[in-house]
Amino acid sequence: MCLCCCTVNAGRGCWSLKYKWSFLKGKMCLDNAFISAEQPQKYCLTAVTSEVSPFRFNRQRDPAVERHIDELWTERVSREPWLFNGAKFRLHSFCFAPPKHPPSTRSSHIPLLNCAEDQVGQTNSRSVLEDVLQQTHGKLFQDSSACCCTDISPDIHSRSGPLLTLRLGLTCYKDYLGTNWSSQVAELRRRGEAEFSDPLALLAQPLGVGAVLRTADGRVVLIRRSQKVAEAGGLLDIPGGHPEPKVVCERLGQAVCEENINVEMMQQKLEVVVSELFSSVCAEIRDEVNVPLSSLGEPVLMGVGLNHTSAGRPSAEFYVSCSLTSDEVRKLYWKGGPEAHESTDVIFLSRTELLQLDSSSPLWSELCPSAKGAVILYQTVKPDGGTEKTTPQNGPT
Repeated sequence: MCLCCCTVNAGRGCWSLKYKWSFLKGKMCLDNAFISAEQPQKYCLTAVTSEVSPFRFNRQRDPAVERHIDELWTERVSREPWLFNGAKFRLHSFCFAPPKHPPSTRSSHIPLLNCAEDQVGQTNSRSVLEDVLQQTHGKLFQDSSACCCTDISPDIHSRSGPLLTLRLGLTCYKDYLGTNWSSQVAELRRRGEAEFSDPLALLAQPLGVGAVLRTADGRVVLIRRSQKVAEAGGLLDIPGGHPEPKVVCERLGQAVCEENINVEMMQQKLEVVVSELFSSVCAEIRDEVNVPLSSLGEPVLMGVGLNHTSAGRPSAEFYVSCSLTSDEVRKLYWKGGPEAHESTDVIFLSRTELLQLDSSSPLWSELCPSAKGAVILYQTVKPDGGTEKTTPQNGPT
């Protein structure tokens, strides 16, 4: 196993992460977060494939839950009329397989790691929330023997490293706010486990993307979220958003409105789904920071972060290099891009500052949970592998 999975538990009013490491069957475990990796590795576009299915990987539906979602959405839009309900990909799980691993017909729900079983003697004292964190992690990781990688191309088979397969369904932003952010999320998890043997079964679990963006002079870009975003207003974040199913349909020559998008439209060419995952993170950088795509390097997938302020919502975290300096990026940012309204400021950290950032740092409390996950993944994977390209400055700029 080489992809990292980082979970960050953060309360609504404060974010804490205690660095108390122990090694359990290849996992590096923290009190409120863990990274699962024996040999942290970068994943480029050709090392990732996908399975897409509405029957196996979509959220389970229930009449009472759907009514609850509708009520919450109506109330939320009345307060924030700029919210838009778009289709999103739902991350059901992911698995690893050797490049030449044969397709398997075994069940798609075989947890690879279960921290609750590994931490002998701690089960009785673990809180309900901690149990939830471990269940989420176990459900997302799948054994390589259960990987049905039937869409793998010969080019991918020629790779020497392991192959990452993402199992995706469809969901939407409305369902996300009505499940992952619902005050009844604990009950939804309980029902999911009781009725489907999966605490995530009734949750939207939309797959986000985020980018640790490094400039030519070795600075990492952070933006401060505005108060006109649905989550983490006022906190520092990395550029990010979501891969868009609608974009995949358009690339396949199928013009369709958001509410009519379905998985069947994408199953003919699944590599376009993976391509959108990688290209969407660059599009978010362009739209939020106003950096042209021509100035961005190829995205490198570091891992999947799980944000437990939103019930374990997953985000694919990437490393992206930029050919522009921090001064050039700053000037472009203040000119404003298509999504300039989503943030109010830009700051830059040196690589050294990012590698040393932890819960004891004053800046840590200003980071939103997804940014914390990306920082931990960057510190673990070290995707650039190099040293500081410029003389470190004192503090963020």
